[in-house]
Order: sequence, then structure tokens, then C-alpha cells
Amino acid sequence: MSAPSRQRPRPAELLDTALGRQARYLHDLAELVGIDSGSYSPEGVNKVADWVQARLEELAFTVERISPLPPDDAAPGTYHRTGDVLVARRPGRLAEADGGRRILLAAHMDTVFEEGTAAERPFTLDGTLARGPGVSDDKGGLLAGLAALDVLRRHGVEEYAELVFLATPDEEIGAPHSRPATEAVARGVHYALGLECARENGDLVIARKGVADFRLVVTGRAAHAGIEPERGANAALAAAHLVVALQALNGHGDDVTVNVGVVRAGSRANIVCPQATLRLEVRAATAAGMRRARRAIEAAAARPAVPGTTVTVEQLDHCPPMEETAASRRMLAAAGNAAAALGLPLGAAATGGVGDANLIAGVGVPVLDGLGPVGGADHTPQEWLDTATVAQRVALLASLITTLGAGDHADGA
Repeated sequence: MSAPSRQRPRPAELLDTALGRQARYLHDLAELVGIDSGSYSPEGVNKVADWVQARLEELAFTVERISPLPPDDAAPGTYHRTGDVLVARRPGRLAEADGGRRILLAAHMDTVFEEGTAAERPFTLDGTLARGPGVSDDKGGLLAGLAALDVLRRHGVEEYAELVFLATPDEEIGAPHSRPATEAVARGVHYALGLECARENGDLVIARKGVADFRLVVTGRAAHAGIEPERGANAALAAAHLVVALQALNGHGDDVTVNVGVVRAGSRANIVCPQATLRLEVRAATAAGMRRARRAIEAAAARPAVPGTTVTVEQLDHCPPMEETAASRRMLAAAGNAAAALGLPLGAAATGGVGDANLIAGVGVPVLDGLGPVGGADHTPQEWLDTATVAQRVALLASLITTLGAGDHADGA
């Protein structure tokens, strides 16, 4: 039997609490930005994980740390250790049978910056603009998630089945090690809220393209380029034609993009080139678009322009798209209601960038991303976060968790 429901705090009350802890947010942000946590700096990432774990334990979460292991087929010298995956859970007081829902909050702890960057470009606050490595991507969002959980605790909100907090160590390099843990955690939840920062205009993110990497190997036949070139089959020439054909796949609908980013061929100018390699990336807004792109790549590879050459196609990696769905639109509508109560204009955008939200959506969980504060210039020395947006965004996130967790948002409506 479920416990009787409590009076739900109004968004304005959540905002007052968020405003009251703004100074703590800024202090914490400076502390986190001061930790170098590049994807290939496991010690630094784990310092962030230690910090996050301590805060979550203060909030009565049970925390698990998962140390990624190298895959069985990893070649010697190719595996780079990353920091731990952090998974924290807190059960609520509303049974699932009575409408309680399991909500996942997802953020990442790694940045794109090298060791020593935090000392070279320390945290600064100029008016409301905070700067420093990772201030927007994603330490500001990570911290906003923790702040929203603290706001809910202060208001005694427990009307949900479970809250799950996921912090990953390698999102910036495509989550090669944390992906299994992310997908396993996601399979057990009803909704996911991505803590990447909002777009520069304040939009949330309702869709992200998926991405797939391919390697095409063109095999020809070597010959002396001066004495008997007719005996050769020039793989470089076949590759050149193939590049043109592949790039021509752009602009044919479904918002699919194809980019041949690497071309390698031959070893000497006096040898008819016997082999060439292409590396290309495909991005698509839908799984169907991704499948069509692969079929088109395979069809182009099956028709090499140079007689005597052949082409093999290998898909190296695939990150599924985070598609806009009916369920994610309902989540956006719930966020819009909370934003309206806060006097906050709110839109939603689709983006070509990928993140952990793609992996979560790939297992069938509805996701709304961009729920951190407003920031921009990610991956650059000019990266910024507008701290004037923090309290409203924390209150928005807390209100959305309250609505989704209590099952007021109909799953199948």
C-alpha cells in the first residue's frame, strides 16, 4: 500500500529554494571546474566522481562505482583506461502500481581538455558569466542535477518510485567504456532527463542525430606505372570516384549527412596504387535514415568505377539517434507547463551532436535533454555558463522530476 500523497510544492516555491542555494552552486562550480578531468585523465575524473558521490550520499542515495574493463578483443596498446561510471539510486515512497515512476538523470564528468588546463584557465566569474574548462560541458549541468535533487529533498518530495543519477567518465570520446553500464541502467527506467546545458537561446534538446563510422577498403592491383600500367587496377582512382559518389548522398532528405573525412592511398608515385582506405561518418535523425544511408553506401561500393578493383565496407561504430517521439513531446509539454509557471520562455531544438542521451534513447526510453543552465562555446577556451539562468533551470528540473515521478504525465496518452 502506498503512502498518502503530500502537498506538491509549486514551481515558485522550488525557485525560491533554488535561489537560496545559488551561492553554494557557484562555490561548487568553481571547485569542480578546478579539477582537470579530461577523458584520458582517469585520476581527475575519479576526483570528480568522489566529489559527486559525497554529495549524493548526503542526499540519501546509494552509490555504486563501476570501473570499466578493456574489451576482450582490445589490441595491446590501444586501450586507454577511463574513470569510473557512477550510478546512484534513491527509492521513493510511491509504488509503481500507484503511478510512481523511475526517473534517470544523466550527466558526464569528463571534459575535452588536457591535464593542466584548469591551472592555465582557472574558473572566473565576470558578472553572471562563469568561464573555465568544462563549465558548460558538462560540469554546470552535472551540478544543476545535484542542486535539483537537493531542492526536492528540502521540500520533502518523495512521490516517485526511484530516482537514478548516472555520471559517466568518457562521454566526450563516444562512451566506449561506459556504454554497457549506461544502457543497462537505462533499461530499468521510465523517463530520462539529460543534464547537458541548454542551447544558447535557452532551448531544450528533444532530438539528437545518431552517428555511424565506416571504413571502406578499395583493393586494386599493383603494376609498374611506367612500364606496364595497363596491368594495374588503380585503387586510388576508384577511391576518388567513390568519394564523389558518397558525398553526393548528401541533400537527399531525412536530414542525413555523409562525410568522407579520411582518404589514404598508395605508397609510391611509380606504382599503380593497389589499395586505398576511406573513413566516413554518417549522421541521421532517425534509425530508418541510418539504414537507408548504409544501403546507399553498400550500393556505391558494389559498383567501383575502375575495372579490376573491389570495395569492402565495414561499420566500425554506431550510436543510435535520439529521436523525437510522442513520449518525448509529452515530456516537453510537462516541462513547458513548469516553465510557464516560472515565467520562463521555453523551446526545443534538434541537434547533430551526440551524447549519452542517444544511448539511453537507443534502448527505448523517452529522453529530454539540455536541462542544465544556459551555456555555450563548448570545447573551446571561450566556454561560458550564464549563472543568472541557474536557479530557474534548477527549479524547472525539480518541477519536472516531481511531475514525471508522480505519474501525472500519462505514459501512453
